[in-house]
Amino acid sequence: MPRRSSGSPGKADRSQIRFTEVTRSTRADFENLFEQAGGPKYCWCMAWRHLENREHASNDERRRAMMALIEAGTPVGIVAHAEGKTVGWCSVAPRETYRKLSQAQDDSEAGVWSIVCFYVPRASRGRGLASALLDAAIDHAFAKGARTIEAYPVDQASPSYRFMGFREMFVARGFHEIGMAGSRRHVVRLERCGRQTLPA
Repeated sequence: MPRRSSGSPGKADRSQIRFTEVTRSTRADFENLFEQAGGPKYCWCMAWRHLENREHASNDERRRAMMALIEAGTPVGIVAHAEGKTVGWCSVAPRETYRKLSQAQDDSEAGVWSIVCFYVPRASRGRGLASALLDAAIDHAFAKGARTIEAYPVDQASPSYRFMGFREMFVARGFHEIGMAGSRRHVVRLERCGRQTLPA
């Protein structure tokens, strides 16, 4: 996956960030990111994925379920690397690989990819990495054949679901709102021809 270019003052230099799809050969970077202190190893990004006994599954069961998806070659997302470290994660994959994400979802649609989660370690936050991950996730989904990218962000003041990203970040990239998923999550979409290019 190509590097993104141009940073801005006080932010991560995007020319130095590398993005990698999580696959069998790269999953160690994903595992190391989640297993570090403060990482979301309680979830393993299975919150929106199919999982038996969801309410009572242990952390290790969630990890094994995610590793099984990766081993099977199921797309799960991308990680960001900078300064020799893995510094971020974005869950971006075909919508059918997730459980139902909104009540209005039309499962007969083809070519829809969903972005459902971001994780950046606390020490790396405030440097624009979530935005860089979103740009890379958009590029990745379209390169893999997505016709439409769907996401479920919240407003900045939301007390929950903040791991799904903030609505303003998506709107700035040309996503348009098509409804709500519950009381907090906005359902937003970007079609291939509707991508906006942000200034450097």
